[in-house]
Amino acid sequence: MIFLRQLYRMNILLINHYAGSPNMGMEYRPYYLAKEWLNYGNKVTIILATHSHLRQYNPKIETNIKEEIIDGINYVWINTPKYDGNGVGRIKNMFAFIKTTYLNSKYFANKYKPDVVIASSTYPSDNYVAKKIAKISKAKYIYEVHDLWPLSPMELGGMSKYHPFIMAMQHAENFAYKNANAVVSMLPNTHEHMKLHGLDLKKWHYIPNGIVIADWEKPKELNEKTKSEIIEIKQKYNKIVAYTGTIGLANALNNLVLASVELKTIAFVIVGKGPEKPHLVNMVKENNIKNVFFVDVVNKHEMPSLLKLFDYLYIGLQYQPLFRFGISPNKLIDYMMSEKPIIQAIKAGNNMVKEANCGLDIEPENSSEIVKAILKLESSNVIELAQMAKNGRAFVLKNHDYKILSNNFIQIMQNI
Repeated sequence: MIFLRQLYRMNILLINHYAGSPNMGMEYRPYYLAKEWLNYGNKVTIILATHSHLRQYNPKIETNIKEEIIDGINYVWINTPKYDGNGVGRIKNMFAFIKTTYLNSKYFANKYKPDVVIASSTYPSDNYVAKKIAKISKAKYIYEVHDLWPLSPMELGGMSKYHPFIMAMQHAENFAYKNANAVVSMLPNTHEHMKLHGLDLKKWHYIPNGIVIADWEKPKELNEKTKSEIIEIKQKYNKIVAYTGTIGLANALNNLVLASVELKTIAFVIVGKGPEKPHLVNMVKENNIKNVFFVDVVNKHEMPSLLKLFDYLYIGLQYQPLFRFGISPNKLIDYMMSEKPIIQAIKAGNNMVKEANCGLDIEPENSSEIVKAILKLESSNVIELAQMAKNGRAFVLKNHDYKILSNNFIQIMQNI
């Protein structure tokens, strides 16, 4: 890979409602891209909300806006109300963030003097803010697409296209495709949808999620409590099948629990937190399942050390037509980097596990298929399993290194 020599240093302003850091929790992409952009000599400012359902830690501030430097990145906090779930509270939180950032557009433009403004908050309403700041600053304006909104709440949440919230989001999405200098999609198969909503496909670019190789070369030691729990499990069972990440309805983990009933000599470990965890814990208790264990969430930097303790890694999602546009889950990239065989129960427009040949791909929401996949891995010889593991890591190093991805992003910034 030949990295681009920068023509000039830029001031980059990224608006991401849910941005986090390794210490705060998800989401990590803005942080890791920003760190690489800093290494190129740029200045990076991230505008984000004080409350996000994705983070483990949310700050409390007394003012509407507060700055904080985290690892060289300028974080600008916008005070927003707390919320739980995906109801009215979250919508109020979104609009509080957009209102404050929009009303302070001139202040942000004059203070940070951006050369590039990136709208990247999952929902598309921050594009109005990005466009306004870019116009004042005479800056380039990029829309980074995480999920397709408002299609996601329509297909996943069953909301009508005539719902006022959906109509507002649709206007924002169309506005973005019409006005952005470039669109960066984290999903590989979004071309036709975006074209249908007004995007000139010459502006379309694909940059998936990634990893920081240094985190895997010198991983942080796993905390003693978690390490002791898992070692105790390993002493009692032949193998461990593990899931790490959010424990939500969409992750279809009830099927993993059901599979455990058929494989009593194998331990099933679920690491993380989320709204479905109490239900799964109760499911295990009511059915007297002895080989399913729940472990608390670990720090991002501990993930390589954690995954090393498992034998097979599981990722699943409920069947959703929305996944036809592709997926780019961080946990799957971590799994591949950990050099462990993967069982993937997802139907999507792309298939990284099959492409990399690093595990088994099965149909979603089917506990019997999970059982068959585990038994197939158990019957595979050591050489086959080792090759799967190596394939996953090699695929990530080639396609998901943030050094490469951030450089690709810089080239887009400079060429538009």
